[in-house]
Amino acid sequence: MSDAPASARKTELLEAAYGYAREHGLADLSLRPLAAAIGSSPRVLLFLFGSKDELIRALLARARADELELLDAARGTGLAAVTRRIWEFLAAPEHRALLTLWVEAYARSLTDPQGPWRDFAGDTVRDWLGLLAAAQPPAERSTAAGQARRSLALAALRGALLDLLATGDTDRTTAAVERVTAQLR
Repeated sequence: MSDAPASARKTELLEAAYGYAREHGLADLSLRPLAAAIGSSPRVLLFLFGSKDELIRALLARARADELELLDAARGTGLAAVTRRIWEFLAAPEHRALLTLWVEAYARSLTDPQGPWRDFAGDTVRDWLGLLAAAQPPAERSTAAGQARRSLALAALRGALLDLLATGDTDRTTAAVERVTAQLR
């Protein structure tokens, strides 16, 4: 990130840019249209964030903060219960823009591992597996079977999320997650 100190204006522009990115995505992000849409200029954005890549990193960090907030809110007891609570969040229509941005950043992290997206996918996998592990009893958590159960939960959540975003079929994807949570009980 740039050495420019955090300021109210930087925070304000980051939030506005985050809203823009949730609506338009990050793949073809161009500073001129972004700046015009959020009431700034490319020059100000470069001054505050250092570069376009650093702005993208800041936007990804902002998206990850939302993701971590979700994960924190889903904390509970039992792997099945936590998996179900996470799905309720993922399936909520008001989160589609955030989740579409998340999928885009996740994919770019895999295809452009040296770019501003680097580590995003791996970090989110670790975040989610950590939450799911915390929902397991300590004796199960450290076993290969415990790791496999939380990996199954994560794979089901991610697969159902991709299908939901592609098709909008909440009933079918929720039924699939319910089937997995029944197996996790």
